[in-house]
Amino acid sequence: MSAKPKFYLTTPIYYTNGLPHIGHTYTTVVADVIRRYQRMRGFEVVMTTGTDEHGVNVERAAKKAGVPESEFVARMADAWRALWDELGLSADEFVRTTDLRHVRTVQWLFKLFRENGYVYKGHYTGQYCIYDNAFVNDAKPGDNCPDCGRPTETLTEENYFFKLSAFQKPLLDFYKKNPDFIQPESRKNEIVTFVEGGLKDLSITRTTLRWGIPVPGEEPHVFYVWFDALTAYLSAVGGPDYEKRGMWPADLHLVGKDIIRFHTVYWPAFLMAAMLPVPKQVWAHGWFLMDETKMSKSKGNVVLPRPIANMLGMDALRYYMLRETVFGQDGNFSYDALVTRYNGDLANGLGNLTSRVLTMIANYCNGIIPSPHEQNKLPERTHSQNIGTIWRGTITDINLLYTTYKFSNVLERIWELVAERDRFISLTKPWTLANDATKREYLETILYDVAEYTRLIAVLAHPVLPTATEKIWKQLGQPGSVADQRIEELGWGQLKVGTRIGKIEAIFPRVEKSEAIERIESMAKEELNPTAPPAPAPAAASGTTTGAAAATAPAGSEKIGIEDFAKVEMRVGQIKTAERIVGADKLLKLTVDIGTEIRQICAGIAQYYEPDSLIGRKVAVVTNLAPRKLRGVESNGMIIAASVGPEGRPVLAAFPEDVEVGARLK
Repeated sequence: MSAKPKFYLTTPIYYTNGLPHIGHTYTTVVADVIRRYQRMRGFEVVMTTGTDEHGVNVERAAKKAGVPESEFVARMADAWRALWDELGLSADEFVRTTDLRHVRTVQWLFKLFRENGYVYKGHYTGQYCIYDNAFVNDAKPGDNCPDCGRPTETLTEENYFFKLSAFQKPLLDFYKKNPDFIQPESRKNEIVTFVEGGLKDLSITRTTLRWGIPVPGEEPHVFYVWFDALTAYLSAVGGPDYEKRGMWPADLHLVGKDIIRFHTVYWPAFLMAAMLPVPKQVWAHGWFLMDETKMSKSKGNVVLPRPIANMLGMDALRYYMLRETVFGQDGNFSYDALVTRYNGDLANGLGNLTSRVLTMIANYCNGIIPSPHEQNKLPERTHSQNIGTIWRGTITDINLLYTTYKFSNVLERIWELVAERDRFISLTKPWTLANDATKREYLETILYDVAEYTRLIAVLAHPVLPTATEKIWKQLGQPGSVADQRIEELGWGQLKVGTRIGKIEAIFPRVEKSEAIERIESMAKEELNPTAPPAPAPAAASGTTTGAAAATAPAGSEKIGIEDFAKVEMRVGQIKTAERIVGADKLLKLTVDIGTEIRQICAGIAQYYEPDSLIGRKVAVVTNLAPRKLRGVESNGMIIAASVGPEGRPVLAAFPEDVEVGARLK
């Protein structure tokens, strides 16, 4: 058996001056989508991300925090890695520029430069931006950095210089020979024009900075942070021994448009000077703007990913970022547009289609995937049409869009399929056929058709919506994981007849827009401006109450009249989804169907009930309590439980008979 083909891609090595915002998340999501897609094509894929931990800005931040630089960057790296893990964006390689393997690679690369005659010692005086870690060409004392707008500082120091000027022609020749190296085309034109204007030699060491990788035998020289950070892409996959792992050169560097020059001019020149292979492609995407300006913590306009993921799920954020913006162009972030996409495309679109299909199979076929008997009799087909051929064309089109990174078009095409099947269900009206025994085979054909569409959509959408599509896969009763499916082997008719579907659960429960936005913004404020943890709340605040009276009622309180009790509205609810709340050991976030709507309720039962065990359970719910926020998550109701034993273990109220969801408790 031949070895798998290899694919190596990277995000930028992010600077540790703060936690990730939506811009960092966008790049990492794109990398994760590509990684998942390439694996579904059968490739051995390595995705690298990491933290850039050197430079004057880090040195000053550590001093301000009152800790050594090594401790400061270790904390930041742990926080970045933990957040990527929490968001489902864990990389295969997480490289820190303080790692010993990276230090050795940087020093090895510099040694190759010297041996090949591409470095020399000199002095440099210029304006330096500590925030971007870059000298600003043509700037004068007092000028602001043209990229971030903050003041530059004048620096004069002895440096080692890299002979970048020697690579003007080699770079232009390389661009011509490899026309797809820089993408999109507009960025390529920008870089070619820059290089054609002439290249100046580049300082690659510093002597006025202590916090950096030392140049062996040349103390106090330490390496310039951009030379250091770029080399991380190589150190992540073997450094000096890169040939053993077989992943270099990188197939794809994903970067923001503001750092494209470093990746398409300096980095290939460094590699050429060391006589090492140059990456195959650099893709520079645009920014997510807030109020038409670039996000930055100093401007106070950052959007954080965790609150969105906690409120809507990470798949919702992935979908919004890739559907709303053409990859390579700027996009404007809007909470309103985010929730509109969630409710419209995800809840009412894919989520609703999945629910309709599975519910009909459960109701009309006893939960068993039926046989397709009369496919050519379906209203949208003729005898000359071959559904397998049609789908092969569709899959080919979507594959092409994935491989050219046209993610917005990928999702647009998939959602056309979602809309087609929704219209098809409305046209064929399976619920009317279910009452006619003579139409049984036609009904089963329709239900197989929509179930197979749902399976195919789940596979095609998986790189973008990994969590939701795994749920759909399980609910369709499919074995294994959707991630293990091979997109290029995908075809019509692979859904096995006779398969029993799984438990039906809401994939994307609808949310109320204003409430959802308020919750996200509240959680973001808490994360940006952390305060001391609140005092423990009474039992009632956790979303559950025990016994017949509220836990907050003092012992010996006066008895109430029936009119007071009548003010409490309690209904039978059915739990649709249950999940833990990050950072809250006792709380579960539930969505509960109370007959008239689906409510989100927080319940303090996480220590005693596993989330999966609650799905489908009928519970007693107080439905007319004023909403309140718990750990930034709004709870709109209360689950009734008994308090058992000295530790007050909650036991949910149960119904020995089957009771209709929404029935009022009296």
